[in-house]
Amino acid sequence: MSIIYGERIRLRAVEREDVKKYFDWVNDPEVTFGLSLYLPISMADEEKWFERVSTRAPDEKPLAIEVRAGDGWRLIGNCTFFDIDHVAHCAEVGIMIGDKALWNQGFGTETMYLLQRHGFETLNLNRIFLRVYADNPRAKRTYEKAGFVHEGTQCEAVFKRGKFGDILVMSILRREWETRKKENP
Repeated sequence: MSIIYGERIRLRAVEREDVKKYFDWVNDPEVTFGLSLYLPISMADEEKWFERVSTRAPDEKPLAIEVRAGDGWRLIGNCTFFDIDHVAHCAEVGIMIGDKALWNQGFGTETMYLLQRHGFETLNLNRIFLRVYADNPRAKRTYEKAGFVHEGTQCEAVFKRGKFGDILVMSILRREWETRKKENP
């Protein structure tokens, strides 16, 4: 797969040198608030993660998210499709914007647009879905702006920071994406 370019960001293959940044981010409580991680991760664990994801099928390997920085690019996070169902043509998507200095600037929304384009046009998906913690309104707004709709709620499905919380399931269908694309070319 070649690099996927957006207006301000690009998605590229994750490289071994990215692991140090990911290690820092997955050990930051503010970053992991919206992720399923709940314990500290060692550098050895993060390197094992890299080795594991390197062996995944090409369509399920994580992608690094980068923004333009002068004449180059700056790593700000990663994203991936996983549990791709090739019969039902659906997949779950996940994203982490680890660089907190760039939060609330629309990079998550732009990443979701690029993932939709890649998922529908390249991977031939019909449905892309995600799970988001109900107590993460910033992420929920990002997904809504990108066209995801609330499908349902998994009640008290997560235990994080001493309490049970709900998980929202959100999705976008190919036909919904095509309609949005026609309205906003």
